[in-house]
Amino acid sequence: MSELTYQATQNYLTSLVPPREQELQEMEAYAEKHNFPIIGPACGYYCYQLARMIGAKSIFELGSGYGYSTAWFSKAVRENGGGVVHHTVWDEELSKSAISHLLKLGFADIVQYHVSEAVESLRQESGPFDIIFNDIDKQAYPASLPVIKEKLRSGGLLIIDNMLWHGRIFDDTDISPATEGVREFTRQITSDKDWIVSLAPMRDGMIVAYKK
Repeated sequence: MSELTYQATQNYLTSLVPPREQELQEMEAYAEKHNFPIIGPACGYYCYQLARMIGAKSIFELGSGYGYSTAWFSKAVRENGGGVVHHTVWDEELSKSAISHLLKLGFADIVQYHVSEAVESLRQESGPFDIIFNDIDKQAYPASLPVIKEKLRSGGLLIIDNMLWHGRIFDDTDISPATEGVREFTRQITSDKDWIVSLAPMRDGMIVAYKK
């Protein structure tokens, strides 16, 4: 029996993703060349699938990079009949890059851009949202949960990235703010009876939580 390894599993999952638009492939190539953290094809397609499954038409991203995850969510929203995906970053240049990519993908009428602190941007939106995607600084994860819970509709999904945190959560000597943030967020959401939670070990781990 062949040994089941992390890298072989991730490669296999990626191989199952259907062919992607040229622009998405170029975004993936840029991330690999520049070591820029994106969710990657398998997780991107998973987000797209989840959004399609619940018919999502309103999605808020907390931390959007140069728009890779935004593209997958926008694709789903378009196929669900239209709506809005909120792209949120601190950096003006990242926002400009995202605008360029998402225009080429044909999502100009779907994406709304925010250049500001992500949780505060969410706090200022009326909501409720069908999906909230969280990929901000990991030490800020625990403080984001009450705002997310308030702004997500009942029956909506929270998708949160980096919940295996490159294996650092398994290192008892790692008490850095980021690692402790991931641990604390995981403890909070899995002990809250208002959520149904699972952690998929795709790439760096994605929690999908259903709000009752």
